[in-house]
Amino acid sequence: MKNQRYFEPFLILIFLDKGLSFFFVGLLVAFREAVVNLFEIPSGAIADVWGRRRSMVLSYSAYITSFLIFGLANGVAVLFIAMFFFAIGDAFRSGTHKAMIFTWLRLQGREKERTKVYGYTRSWSKFGSALSVILSALFVYAYDSYNYVFYCSIVPYVLGIINLLGYPAQLDGTVDREISFSQMKRHLKESFKEAFGNIHLRRLLAESVGFQGAYHVAKDYLQPVLKGAALIAVGYWFASDHMSDIQKSTLLVGPVYLLLYLLAGFASRNAHRVVTLFGHAEKAAYFLWASAVLLFFAMFGASFFQLEFVLIVVFVLLDALQNLWRPVQLGRLDTHGNEEQGALLLSIESQMKRVSTMVMAPLMGLAVDVTVTHHIGGPFWPVGLFGLLVTVLFLWTGLVAAKKRLVS
Repeated sequence: MKNQRYFEPFLILIFLDKGLSFFFVGLLVAFREAVVNLFEIPSGAIADVWGRRRSMVLSYSAYITSFLIFGLANGVAVLFIAMFFFAIGDAFRSGTHKAMIFTWLRLQGREKERTKVYGYTRSWSKFGSALSVILSALFVYAYDSYNYVFYCSIVPYVLGIINLLGYPAQLDGTVDREISFSQMKRHLKESFKEAFGNIHLRRLLAESVGFQGAYHVAKDYLQPVLKGAALIAVGYWFASDHMSDIQKSTLLVGPVYLLLYLLAGFASRNAHRVVTLFGHAEKAAYFLWASAVLLFFAMFGASFFQLEFVLIVVFVLLDALQNLWRPVQLGRLDTHGNEEQGALLLSIESQMKRVSTMVMAPLMGLAVDVTVTHHIGGPFWPVGLFGLLVTVLFLWTGLVAAKKRLVS
C-alpha cells in the first residue's frame, strides 16, 4: 500500500481546473514549502528526541485531514487550508523514515549497504506509485471528476498508521521520554554546527538544493504538457466526441505516469550499481550532474519549439535520473553525518531544498504565464532554462573543487 496518493498524477491539473493560473499554482506550492519550512527542523528534532514512530503517525494523520479538505474544496482559501495540513504531513515525514532505515542498517551492521537498501526501499515506493496511477486513472475516467481520488487516498494512510504502530521500538533511535525546551535547543544547535561546520556536509547540502530544487520546480509542468498532448492525440486517434477533456487527459497521463514510476523504481533499485560502476559515490554524482545538464538543455529546446512528445520523454528521463541521484546522495550525507542527528540533518537538507522551491515556484509560474500571454516560444522553456543554469553551475564548481583536491 506504499505511496497510494491517487491524486498525485493530476494535482496540478486539479488546480488549473479550479481556475488557478500558473502563478497562483506556484503561490500555492510556495505556501506549502513555507509551512514545511516553519515546522520541518523542529519536527526533525522532535523525531530524534520524542520518537520517530510517533512523528510518522502524526504525519499520516495530517495527510488524512488534508485529503478530506481537498476533496471538499470549492475555493482558493479552502485549498490553502488543505495545503497547510498537507505541509504538516510532509514536515513530520521528511527525513524521519529515512533516519529509521539508516538506524535499522546500523542495528544490523549493514552500514555499507546504505545506497543499495535505500534504493530498494525507494523502488518499492515507486512501484506503489505505479499501482496508484492505474487506479487513479480509472477513478478519474469513470467518475469524470478529480475529487474522488482524494477520498480514495485516505484508506491506504489509515492502513499505514496501523503498520507504523507495529514497527520495533529500536527504530525510534535514542529517545528521551521527557522533552525540555533546553534539550531541544541544544540538539538543534549541535546539529546546525555539524551540518554547516563540516565542509563536506556543507557542499553536499548545497548540491541537494541545486539538483532537487531544479527537479521539483520542473516536474509539476509535466501534467499540463501531458494534457495538451492528450487533447491533440486522442482527437486524432480516437472518436472522442463523447469524452470530456478530463477523460481525454487520463488516456495519456495514466500511461506516462505508469512508465515514469516504473522507470523510477528500477532506477532507485539500481542506484548502487552506478556507484559500483564508477568506483566511488563522488564520481557517480558528477556523472549524474552531467546527465542533468544534458536533459535540461533538451527540455529548454523542446519546450521553446513546442516538441511536446520529446518534452514528455525528457521529463520521464529526468525523473529516472532523480531516482538514481537520491539514493546516492543520501548515502553521501549519511557517510559524513552521525546517528544521533540523523533525522534532523535530513530535515535540514530537505528544508534548504524547499526554500529554493518556495522562491522559484511562483517565479517560474509567472514566467510561464508571461510566455503564454505574449506567445514567446512554447510556454515552458523558462523552466528548462532555469534547470540548465543551475546544473551547469554545480557541475562546474564541483569539477573545479575536485581538481583543486587532486592538485593539493
